[in-house]
Amino acid sequence: MNSGKTIFAQLLQYLPRYEFNQCVNRYQGNYKVRSFSCWDQFLCMSFAQLTYRESLRDIEACLNSHCQKLYHMGIRGRVSRSTLADANESRDFRIYQDLGHILIGIARKLYQAEDLGIDLQQTIYALDSTTIDLCLTTFPWARFRKNKAAIKLHTLLDVRGSIPTFINVTHGKVHDVNMMNALPIEDNSVCAMDRGYLDFQRLYQIHIIPAFFVIRAKRNMQFRRLYSNPADKMMGIQADQTIVLLGNKSRMAYPESLRRVRYYDADQDRRFIFLTNHFGIPAKTVADIYRLRWQVELFFKWIKQHLRIKSFYGTSPNAVKTQVWIAISIYLLVAIVRKRLNLPGSLHTILQILEVNIFEQKSIFQAVSDALKHELDDGSANQLILFK
Repeated sequence: MNSGKTIFAQLLQYLPRYEFNQCVNRYQGNYKVRSFSCWDQFLCMSFAQLTYRESLRDIEACLNSHCQKLYHMGIRGRVSRSTLADANESRDFRIYQDLGHILIGIARKLYQAEDLGIDLQQTIYALDSTTIDLCLTTFPWARFRKNKAAIKLHTLLDVRGSIPTFINVTHGKVHDVNMMNALPIEDNSVCAMDRGYLDFQRLYQIHIIPAFFVIRAKRNMQFRRLYSNPADKMMGIQADQTIVLLGNKSRMAYPESLRRVRYYDADQDRRFIFLTNHFGIPAKTVADIYRLRWQVELFFKWIKQHLRIKSFYGTSPNAVKTQVWIAISIYLLVAIVRKRLNLPGSLHTILQILEVNIFEQKSIFQAVSDALKHELDDGSANQLILFK
């Protein structure tokens, strides 16, 4: 039952508080802190993410306008922009990074039975990065170009439920391929990547885990065909070949054979060439695995549009990483609540509903159900139905 709690308080009930306190103690987050604890900091920053606040002044004004409700939201300390700014600058971002990893573990268990739409039981990951532009004057540590600053979010996404399993925040000059050295790839899993990650030495390290990869080939790749498998032209497969690499460096980096699949996508009128070390699946499944890589692009688009990570409340590396990890934690928390309460609608829709009902004292399920019910009831019977 709701028992008069706000939607914000109900949402935070699904956060493992004991594990959060362990993260705080691990990095001494509350050392010599009297009034504004790490929990208060997390609640204020979570409120800012859920309601898309513009600045520290905006956070302060909005929370203090509901000062009578702050206690019931769980905020015990006095909210001021200077106190929040100091907390973001000084308290170790690894507190919230470790919390994010805990939530990742919870979310993955909830979504492990999600249907991928392809006949494959293995875990499929999508690897990519997104660049967030910054002002070089304000963020001199994040140099990217001569007159430009940026950070990169390197992300390994479990496509079942679109759960990020690995996130690393770096300055913009770090090349994507360098992240392959730190990937926590599981045995017998499959990783889909774009050709920006084509490095045969690192791909061979994935091969000997042993795990699998699907990656686009570059046009100038030199190889020798060993033999060809039958290709189903009706499914868009133009070639299914077993190859070995030519060239001393490439051959030394990846000494074993590879599978080369040439695929024609009739919907986009485009041809793709994929490389993989997975010989035990149909060629069409190789193309379908790569198509699932698009989920990481949708993930980046979603968090940029609906969470506050394109502009920051602090300028130091610690403040930026703190904000990013709290944003990811909120994304994961909403995903967990959606599954545990069996909420209708997408994550995007649920977040929009929570944003405008954050101080309402009714159950989350009722708020979401009522909003979606009104949305359906307001539809005109004469409206042309484009999608079913």
